[in-house]
Amino acid sequence: MGPTATLPLASFLLLRPSAAAPRLKNPAATAAAHVVRWSGGGRSRRRLQAAVVEETGAQEDGVLLPREGDEAAAAAAGPYDWREEWYPLYLASEVPDDAALPLTVFDRQLVLYRDAGGVLRCHEDRCPHRLAKLSEGQLVDGKIECLYHGWQFDGQGKCVKIPQLPEGAKIPRSACARNYEVRDSQGVVWVWLSDANPPDERKLPWFEPYARPGFTDLSSVHELPYDHSILLENLMDPAHVPISHDRTDWTAKREDAQPLFFEVTERTPRGFAGYWGRTRTPHLRNLLRFEAPCVLTNTLEYVDKDGKEQCFSAHFLCRPAGQGKSMLIVRFGSTVRSPLAKVLPTWYFHQNACKVFEQDMGFLSSQNEVLLREKVPTRELYLNLRSSDTWVAEYRKWMDRAGHGMPYYFGHSSLAPPPVPAVVEQAPAGAVAGISASFPAKGGVGTLHAPNPTNRYFRHVVHCNGCRASVKKYTSLKNAFAAVAAAALAAAILAATRQWKAVLLAASAVLAAASYACGAVVSLITTNFIRTHRRL
Repeated sequence: MGPTATLPLASFLLLRPSAAAPRLKNPAATAAAHVVRWSGGGRSRRRLQAAVVEETGAQEDGVLLPREGDEAAAAAAGPYDWREEWYPLYLASEVPDDAALPLTVFDRQLVLYRDAGGVLRCHEDRCPHRLAKLSEGQLVDGKIECLYHGWQFDGQGKCVKIPQLPEGAKIPRSACARNYEVRDSQGVVWVWLSDANPPDERKLPWFEPYARPGFTDLSSVHELPYDHSILLENLMDPAHVPISHDRTDWTAKREDAQPLFFEVTERTPRGFAGYWGRTRTPHLRNLLRFEAPCVLTNTLEYVDKDGKEQCFSAHFLCRPAGQGKSMLIVRFGSTVRSPLAKVLPTWYFHQNACKVFEQDMGFLSSQNEVLLREKVPTRELYLNLRSSDTWVAEYRKWMDRAGHGMPYYFGHSSLAPPPVPAVVEQAPAGAVAGISASFPAKGGVGTLHAPNPTNRYFRHVVHCNGCRASVKKYTSLKNAFAAVAAAALAAAILAATRQWKAVLLAASAVLAAASYACGAVVSLITTNFIRTHRRL
């Protein structure tokens, strides 16, 4: 999926007006208006001559030439430290009131929940007693309780109850869960991971379009089975959209694959920014911006036929969720909405977003496997083109500059693979896995509960209140319609007159069709997309 003004998602397309070629605003003003609290702002913007791999295979030292002063700026900013950052955890509206969420940032296991007052709290997902996961426990009067021995912790991580202590004994001071600061900013929950320094509010991302009058968005959470760097690459790659997402919506068509133009306007120790567009529609210039550690935005601004300034913006918040895993908060927003967006249900847009990610999942997972297996920089593996891969090259070169401050990374010219392979928690193998995945205590026979990162239900539906409610509603309606259809059919058999038989049979057929339609909706929300040529 690529960050384009004509994104291959109905959830974003329906936000767009029907106006044809709009008049673009001044590019410099556009860039200034869409700063995501850019730490390296204030630098002069000069057009960069990009030395990218040509179609002939010629290459200069690196995919993009460094701009004069970049190394000095990086040195002045000090060494990069992945812990001195805010990371997107979840959409605030999706955090439940009655349960704890297990979440991960790189190798840090966290638990997020709301206390009795509805305040967001975050701790290390580890009980100081015997290392059991706190997220396996429950919330008791706003305090999180360890499921192992019943120790309870308040919002600051302080242990307030140990059932096994003798009467009058004091709770040990060291019986505390490590606490992490969280913020709810523009509907997203962010966590500060530093153990050494207090939260730096200047680094907390803030997106200017969300402060505009009339700006609305469609947001969703997706768990994906590949590294966050692979995800970011994919999201900043508009060239793949016509091919990978051909006919996914009304605009992605493989015959529209074409050379793209890129203009890198800014590089800082914390990321880069610039414009891109299609050579066939050069008047549409998108502003793309990447900021450490994992924020990508793509914005198109223009003036409509009535002289009003309008904005379309896509925000991709890509949290590293461990080796070979990532969690994406995707937000498509606009100051103008199509009437169709008011008619179609939210679950329709969410399932379409899931479909797009599933279209990319196979080759992105294999790309992740190759990087881990080959253990060489991307410069030795990728053949980047100037007319399609400039942002990918920029991103990997940024990792060359900042990767030394990450747990692991794969840069353009350097790398540091994970020193220790990930410990993967999975269900048992073989027949036992099938039985455990449908254990009645977990919701009934045939109800999956064992997490599967390649399954749409576990990648999105479990993270979305709206989709879960829709699945529950349409499943109930499906069963109700089926039961009434069966009753109507039985009544038709017993009916004494032809007229009643005809009426009851027709009613049974309509009810059966309604049951089938409800089942189709449930399937649409929960079932993975499979390409026709990949079906066995």
